[in-house]
Amino acid sequence: MDNSQLGIQYMQEGKWEEAAKFFMEEIEKNPNNAVSYVNFGNVLSALGDETRALSFYQKAIEIDDTTAAAYYSAGAVYYEKENLESAKTMFEQALAKGLETSDNFFMLGLTYVGLEKGKLAIPYFQRAVELNNQDAEAYFQLGLCLAQSDYIEEAIAQFQSCITIDANHADAYYNLGVAYGFKEETEKAIEMFDKSLEIQPDHLLAGYGKQIIEGK
Repeated sequence: MDNSQLGIQYMQEGKWEEAAKFFMEEIEKNPNNAVSYVNFGNVLSALGDETRALSFYQKAIEIDDTTAAAYYSAGAVYYEKENLESAKTMFEQALAKGLETSDNFFMLGLTYVGLEKGKLAIPYFQRAVELNNQDAEAYFQLGLCLAQSDYIEEAIAQFQSCITIDANHADAYYNLGVAYGFKEETEKAIEMFDKSLEIQPDHLLAGYGKQIIEGK
């Protein structure tokens, strides 16, 4: 295996220092290989050195501005730093450069949610679940955005998809309870709140929702 393959193997094993060593060797050997800078940046990001990570992603883009992974990784760092406008720009650039992955669509959706533009997030989450129909969290986030946009039936379908994949998703059950409560389907609402509380006994919102429904 070459340095990059060894570095990736060590990354997958969580051996960050060993991974960094091989990626740095690859950079020294092939200083114009943009992917090596992305890989080294990912190690730095995993170790919490986000500022230096961004500088390596930027270097990758300077070497080859079609390196979609560099934009995506930079977007992820900006998202973690709550610099949502910059995150959105990076994820959009990644998409423009051809990174049409479920992760990129999902992160774009999350960024729009963070920017309080949930309705604009809907198509990104829809594309994310089309590309990965086992992503429970993408279904959940899509359900939230639909519910907040008053598409209740459509939201219920997404929450149901979420719990089909992840039967212990307490928040999905809670939101199903809210949706059924909105439709005045009391028994179903209580059943969903109970399931949420069974999974997470300290789920305050589910407990409060159940009290409201039972108090009617």
